[in-house]
Amino acid sequence: MRYNNLIKIVLGVTVVSMIFACVPARQFEEVKEAKETCETERNTLKKDNETLSTANNELQAKLDKMMLDKNSLLTDTTIKGNAYRTLTVQYDKINDLYQQLIENQEKLRAGADADAQKAMVMLQQTREELQRKEDELRSLEARLNQERANLDAMKIQLELKEKEILDKNAKVSELQAILDSKDSVMNALRQKVADALVNFEGDGLTVTMKDGKVYVSLEEQLLFKSGKWDVDPKGVQALNRLADVLENNSDINIMIEGHTDELAYGGSGNIQDNWDLSVKRATSIVKILLGNSDIDPVRLTASGRSSYLPIDPGKTVQARAKNRRTEIILTPKLDVLYEIMNN
Repeated sequence: MRYNNLIKIVLGVTVVSMIFACVPARQFEEVKEAKETCETERNTLKKDNETLSTANNELQAKLDKMMLDKNSLLTDTTIKGNAYRTLTVQYDKINDLYQQLIENQEKLRAGADADAQKAMVMLQQTREELQRKEDELRSLEARLNQERANLDAMKIQLELKEKEILDKNAKVSELQAILDSKDSVMNALRQKVADALVNFEGDGLTVTMKDGKVYVSLEEQLLFKSGKWDVDPKGVQALNRLADVLENNSDINIMIEGHTDELAYGGSGNIQDNWDLSVKRATSIVKILLGNSDIDPVRLTASGRSSYLPIDPGKTVQARAKNRRTEIILTPKLDVLYEIMNN
């Protein structure tokens, strides 16, 4: 009779385990994909920030070169303006000389033909020189006008680039402000969690912050007996206090990760290996958090890491004890950040 009852109990546990095993696996994949998307977008944002910084430096270099070109053009314009005035003075002198030559021609008309011919040659040369000077002057004026037009075009282009840089810097600053705000919120949350669990810190519980997330790490000795997934009363007490804090911070997502050591699982039934055990322990904690608070289940994710993310790679008893843990990872929601990036 006792053997038949034992078989019925094992079958009951098996059915319950099969019912609950499907849901966390699907949620784990969804959260995993969301996490990978978040990390990809965050890396993209960092790369975009580096690209914008590089582009800003390049534009600044172009601006400096344009300013040098502008100063060079102003200097060249001054020099050519002086040359223009000099040519004008020379033109006036040549014109006066031309008038004098005409007068001399009239005086010499009655003189020798050789002298008259020389005067005509000089007059022709003077006219040609004057025409050449006028052509140079017009060419110089056209070049100056073209350089002014080029300078105005470069100025407009530079103003557009500066506005583009300012707009991008403003967007980056807005994103950074949101990230800084999230970090501040997570620091405050870490302190609240640490204060709520201060009585358990000597019993295998630690609260840390890394990469903008709060990690609540609970060693096996605080929660489970070896190879089991039923939470001990003291662990339930710690989880209830944690639930009180998380219930009042609705903008925080909660992931529960189960971890084991590398030794093979020695139990039987539906729990076949360390993967099953790590997930089963995570779902046990999820049920306690939901059963003793009003936390929205949408915020919770249960997952198992088996033995593949140890915190101590050693093969000692102490190292394995550290690795047999459950981590509750608190992550801020970044909906506003995603909205800004998408816009």
